[in-house]
Order: sequence, then C-alpha cells, then structure tokens
Amino acid sequence: MFGIKVKCVKIDILMKRRLKKLLNSNQILASIAILLFISGIFILWIASFRIPALEDISERKIDQSTKIYDRTGEILLYDMSSDMRRDRVTIENISPYAVAATVAIEDKNFYSHNGFQWTSFLRAVIVNLSTLSFSQGGSTITQQVVKNSILTKDKTPARKLKELILAIKLEKVLTKDEILSLYLNEIPFGGTIYGIAEAAQSFFGKAASELTLAESAYLASLPKAPTFYSPYGPNLSLLEIRKDLVLQEMLANNLISEDEYENALKEKVEFKPKQNTGGIKAPHFVFFVLDFLAKKYGEDAVQNGGYKIITTLDYSLQTEAETISKKYGTINKGKFRAENNGMVAIDPKNGNILMMVGSRDYFDKEIDGNFNVTTGFRQPGSTFKPFIYATMFKKGYTDQTILYDTRIQFAARCAPDNFTTDDICYAPVNYDDRFRGPMTIRNALAQSVNIPAVQGIYLAGVNDSIETAKSMGIESLNDLSRYGLSLVLGGGEVSLLDMTAAYSVFANDGVRNPYNPVLWVEDADGNVVDRYSPFPRQVLPEKISRLITDILSDNAARTPGFGANSALYIPTRPVAVKTGTSNDYRDAWIIGYTPNLTVGAWVGNNDNRPMEKKVSGLVVAPLWHEYMVKILPQIPIETFIPPEPEDLSDLKPILRGDWSTGGVHSILYWVDKNNPRGPTPPDPSNDSQFQNWEYGIRLWATTNNINL
Repeated sequence: MFGIKVKCVKIDILMKRRLKKLLNSNQILASIAILLFISGIFILWIASFRIPALEDISERKIDQSTKIYDRTGEILLYDMSSDMRRDRVTIENISPYAVAATVAIEDKNFYSHNGFQWTSFLRAVIVNLSTLSFSQGGSTITQQVVKNSILTKDKTPARKLKELILAIKLEKVLTKDEILSLYLNEIPFGGTIYGIAEAAQSFFGKAASELTLAESAYLASLPKAPTFYSPYGPNLSLLEIRKDLVLQEMLANNLISEDEYENALKEKVEFKPKQNTGGIKAPHFVFFVLDFLAKKYGEDAVQNGGYKIITTLDYSLQTEAETISKKYGTINKGKFRAENNGMVAIDPKNGNILMMVGSRDYFDKEIDGNFNVTTGFRQPGSTFKPFIYATMFKKGYTDQTILYDTRIQFAARCAPDNFTTDDICYAPVNYDDRFRGPMTIRNALAQSVNIPAVQGIYLAGVNDSIETAKSMGIESLNDLSRYGLSLVLGGGEVSLLDMTAAYSVFANDGVRNPYNPVLWVEDADGNVVDRYSPFPRQVLPEKISRLITDILSDNAARTPGFGANSALYIPTRPVAVKTGTSNDYRDAWIIGYTPNLTVGAWVGNNDNRPMEKKVSGLVVAPLWHEYMVKILPQIPIETFIPPEPEDLSDLKPILRGDWSTGGVHSILYWVDKNNPRGPTPPDPSNDSQFQNWEYGIRLWATTNNINL
C-alpha cells in the first residue's frame, strides 16, 4: 500500500511539471506572438513614412511666425515672416568653398554615412533620457533636411525616431549633392533670410557662386545660432572666432590647403549694411529682444515657434526718443564732430526697458547704425563716480567729509612734485583745469570734480567699489587686475544699458530689478507660456541710495560747476542726474532719473573717433534735457524721499565739513581709510599716499596764503 502511494505522488509531481512546462511554452508562444504583432505594427508604421517628391520638399514648409509687440499688445513691432527673403540655387551654382565649409562645420562625415551617425544618436538619446527634455536631435545634414522640410518641429521621441528613419530613406532616393542642395537652400541665416543664395546677396551683395573662402566660412558659422552670431548684433567678435573654427575644420579635413587657410585668415571681409526691413519698428530693441529670446528658448523656437511676444516697450516713449535722437545726431555732428548717439529708458520699480534707441538711424551705413550702442562697451567718464562715493558712505564717510581739490601725484613711487601722468605716474586734472581746495563730498560729486573723486576711490578701495557697481548691475568689470585709481574717472568699459539699470538702483532706494525686455510670451494657441516676474533685491542700503540721490538732485550744490539753469535742471520736478566725459573726449554720457523712470544717453562716434573737447554738459545734456521735458508729463509725479539726517557732532571735524581745526591736512592725517570713524592713525605716514597728498595740500595752502 505504501509503494502505491509513493508511485501516485511521483505521477502527480510529473504531471504538474509537464503542465507547468506546457504553460511556460504557451507564455513564450504568446509573448512571441505579441512581439511579432508589435513588430508588424512597427514595420507597417515605418513603411507608412513617405519621402515627398523632390519638388515638394523644395517647397519649404513655413511655420507659424513669431511676432513681437509693444507693451499694449496692440502695436506690432516686427513679424518675422512679413518679408521673408529666399532664392533657390543648384549645387553647381554654389561656391565650392561654401559647400566645403558647411560640411566641415556641420557634418564632416556627410559623404560617408547613410543618413545618421550612431555616436551622435546615442549621445542624443542619453541626454534626452537624462533631462526628459527631448531637445537633442540628430546632427547630420540629412537629418536636418528631414527636420526642416518634412517633419513638424515638435520634440517628441516619436518624431525623433521618424527623423532617423526618414533620413535613412532620404539617403536612398536622393544623391548626396541633392541632399546638400536642399540643406543649403533651407537653412536660416538670421531674421528673414533663408538659403545660401539669399544670404550671399544680403550679406555680401554677390551670387552664391562668387563667395570667397572667408565669406563662405562666415556664412557656415551662422546657422548654428543666426541671431546670436549675426554680424549686425553685439557678438561680432564671437562670430569671428567661429569663422576661424570653420577654417580650422576645413584645413583639418583636407578641404583646403595651408595657403588657402592662411590667406582666408588675412582676408578682410565687409558685410553689407543691414537692409531696411519693411514694417519694423524700434529695430534695435526688436533685435535685442530676439537675441534675448534665442538665449532663453533656442534659435529654432524663436524662428518658427509662432510665439506672440509682448514686450516692455512703451511705443510713445520710443518714437519721441527716435525723433530727438535723429535731431541731435545732425546738431552734434556739426557742432562737436559727434555723429551718433544712443538712449535707453528703464522703469526702476521693475526693470522693464521702456525705450531703446541704439543709434540715431538704424539703417545709416555711414555711422554703422545697425550696431546697438546701448549694449556696446565704452568708457563712462564721471558717471562712474556715484558708485565710488556710495562705497565710501558704506564705510562710514559722510557727504560732508572734506576732500581736497589740489594738485596731487597719486603714484606713490613718483615724486610728490611730479604732476605728470604717464605709464608710471598719475596726476589727473579737472575738466576746467581749476583747483578749488577743500570740498565736501556733496559738492565734489554734484560738480563732478575729478581729484577729490580719485582720493575717494583710494579711500573706498578699488575692489570694493567694483563690487558695489557689480551688485547694482555693472557686469563687465571682471578682471580686477586691470583697474586702478583711474577707474573713478571712467577707466573701465561699461554699457549704457548696464549703467542705466544700475542708476535705477539709486532711483529705487537701493533695490535692484535687473533689466527686462519681455512681459509675457504666448504660444501659437494663445496660451501664456512664460510671464516675467520681478525679482527685487536690496543691494545698497536705503539710506545710502537716498543720500546719493539727494546729492545728484541738489541743484544748489551743482550750480558752481554747471550754473543754476543748466540742461541738467528740470524745473517741473526733482530729477537726479550725472554726466560723464571720457578722458580723450570719445564718449559723452548722461544718466538721470526720477523715482519711476531712469533715462541714459550717450553721444560719440561708433568708430571711436574723438569729438570736440567739450564736456558732456554741452554735448549730450541738451538731448537728454529735451527728451525728459517732453516725456515727463506722461509719467506720474513722484518725489524722492530725503535721507534721514545724521547727527555729525561727535565725528572728527574732517568728517563733518571742518577742514581747518587742528591744522590743514589731508584726510589721511585724520582717519584710517578702512575705519574712518575709528581712532586717528598714530603715524599717518604709514599710508603710502600720505606724503603726496600732504604735499599737494601744502602747495595749495602756500599758493593761497593759508596758514598751515
């Protein structure tokens, strides 16, 4: 009986194993069937992909156009498709240099691959999976033809797969030259220019077949980022670097000889002036916005995304500025040999750019008018002084602190009586060659006197002064080793846009709102996909900001230097203002503000030629004054909040405006420059500047019969 039971158990186990094996086999068969079904569907899906006829591909699919509006959303500033310019040309009528340059920089293995490269594809897959952005695509020329001419621009995984498969199919039905011809006739070169033929005509005024090697390298550089690398934009030096990279790739891939390479590097290429784009308003601002958007969303999205861009521009303020800019362009050319000017206006409360005029005439090729001088870097002259004095106030100096306007040699290694300026010595003078003796900081800043300001930057510290300026929005002073005491007189290079934004911090009680050109962005369906949100930060103490404003709006303090009714004075409401002239008279600046508007202006020549030796109060102030008088009635009246008065009675006499108590000495005799309210230095001569400052003051006192 026991043996029978054991046998039954064995049979049962064997049956279960067979049943399990059968089930596993069925699962495998089912899985295979499902896989075959999915594969069949996939193959059918792939088979459904069709390559259009060549003539259909050539009819480029036009995406919805991006449009740019003013702040009301009613005034159209620019429609990117309104005057799209394109011309077609066969590969035989394209310069071999242009063909070779394109292949070298875009797809050096173009003639050897079958439509895509595994290495590039895998890299794109890894990036897309890691970021979930699906922003990386194939990089071959064939895939770009598929993307631009056959598929939609969505960035889904399915579209990427379609792009890869269609690229392989395209390689089977078209020759390499036909694919390359399609590519060269499709690619955007910036704005409304599409295709190599139109690019050659627009940029160089010649047929595509006549392009030189250097010209071809420039054109091959543009499609990667046509807005960013535009020869009419602010990144011309970076375009130059990319052009050289194209030439290096051509040489490395044996597409040109060493002699051709060297000659192309030396070739002087001139771009035609930018053509008058029909219907565009506020062109410098529009192209500034396009560059801003391209950096944020990418070139392709800007070119073809169908966005509606609502900008910050106040068109009424813009048109008034354009009129006045053109008027004074003619006046200043005749009176001061200053052919160009630029203006920008910012709302300090949010950073919105309300107006931008990058030259007196965007389309004037004689003055290089398409260059936006508001974003170019120039020496700001005395408009830099408020940052230095603000730094002094942070360290404990007061607006009544006495500095001396006397002859001083600021290079410690030069003799105190050596009042020359060269590569070693530094003895600056004032714009009027006068020496006024002791001055309060208030009067020195209001009257823009140079020598006290140089003392000021020594006391404040060059690096600390730069940090103050950077915190307020001056972004170009990065190499600290380049700057010395001359920085206070404008020895560094800054942009009008940055300076106007930084002065907006003074206007806004020390709160910084970085400048911004766009209010919101709508997609093609009218959905708001991005909206600007201010991010205010207190970067300067409120009391210091108000003190600087109080000085710059103090017409009584300014009068000895400029007169009671100068162009800096606006009688209808309080306005704070500062002028600046670079040492060699190449730049004239003025920046002024109310609590709700900051306006900066520059006058000079784009080619950096010097003007007549006149101060900014004569050259640029009339332009600024006329503009302010015309637009301020449109701006709500707001008044500055005065700084809280400070009790100075317990401070050292030199800090509260008394320069003679205890003898006539420089401030270094009385204060440690890093701790002005601390103890008097036991041995002032330990400061390397002390002897030279003392010498200058003694010379002034002796000349003016002042008892020491």
